[in-house]
Amino acid sequence: MSDRRILVVDDDPDIRGLLRELLDRRGFSVLEAGDGQEALQVFFDERPDLVLLDVQMPVLDGWKTLERIRELSDVPVVMVTAKGTELEKTHGLRAGADDYVTKPFGRQELLARVEALLRRT
Repeated sequence: MSDRRILVVDDDPDIRGLLRELLDRRGFSVLEAGDGQEALQVFFDERPDLVLLDVQMPVLDGWKTLERIRELSDVPVVMVTAKGTELEKTHGLRAGADDYVTKPFGRQELLARVEALLRRT
């Protein structure tokens, strides 16, 4: 899977750094964006194989970003967010996310979910 590219979208640079480190160790190529607008630019320029997407972000939130990604692509999207109510999770899945992981997340579980989605694409 080392040729797979993952776009990490989160306004918190510490979270992006943590995810970059985890994914780098597994051999993934990591792209980053700090908000939804930047994420869409990177997404359409670089065509990642999977997106890890936060919900609460400035400029363009995760819901609107997901909506725009889904308009043109079926690339796997995992919502990675602090919003962990059942209502939020079902909203994310019904809006087109392939998985939903709440912060704080288990590192090994997140990696396993990413790898499982990538095996199917």
